[in-house]
Amino acid sequence: MDDPRTSPPPPLPTDRPSVARMYDYYLGGHHNFALDRAAAEAVLAIAPDIGPGARANRAFLRRVVRFLVARGVTQFLDVGAGIPTVGNTHEVAGAADPAARVAYVDIDPVAVAHARAILGDHPQAVAIAADGRQAAALLAHPAVRGLLDFDRPVAVLLLAFLHLLPDDEEARRVVAAFVAALPPGGYLAIAHATVEGASPAQIARVERLYAGTTTPATFRPRAAIAAFFAGTELVEPGRMRQKSDSAWWARSHSGNVASLTAA
Repeated sequence: MDDPRTSPPPPLPTDRPSVARMYDYYLGGHHNFALDRAAAEAVLAIAPDIGPGARANRAFLRRVVRFLVARGVTQFLDVGAGIPTVGNTHEVAGAADPAARVAYVDIDPVAVAHARAILGDHPQAVAIAADGRQAAALLAHPAVRGLLDFDRPVAVLLLAFLHLLPDDEEARRVVAAFVAALPPGGYLAIAHATVEGASPAQIARVERLYAGTTTPATFRPRAAIAAFFAGTELVEPGRMRQKSDSAWWARSHSGNVASLTAA
């Protein structure tokens, strides 16, 4: 089995903009190409709040990680992690608890390559090139199982990931698979783009632009996002929403799984 720290990521697609590299551009990063920047600028021309929203999403990630570590959760599976930026999951978690472990997952080879370069031989973090839509295969991945102990609480982070799954049934299946795998005390975090605050014409134009990238995107109404959490109970502070940042905190009725989501 290839070592995920050294095995090469998949070939780099150069004929289409990459969602991960566009997101890096929104955040002010430099790991992007001309075609990514052009696509990102086209999106921002239609929906300028996407830039601040991307930065708010990173802030939400940091809050989630600190919240969870404070409650004794020190293992994280960060799916669709994207290109590393300041305040990565392992940095925030490690600052709160040096024993924290983080498995980053992304399908974009640039994201994986840069994550590996940053992590180096970090003993408690790994970057895996894998398709987050294949939840069962990902959860069984040797690198995931070798780093994370699923007999102890694990947090699955799906931040700015599910809106890259346009098919509603597939998105529900992916969430259900991750929730089913969580051990007692585990958490699920979701950040998702919503249709609120944008006109149908704006949404259609942005979705058409993303259709030309490596990963098409879709916006969902809050009710559809809430449906991902059927059978869960919101954790305080409950629902809250700002212009570019909102959060829902949820805990399952069984007490075995807690969920957090931002939209």
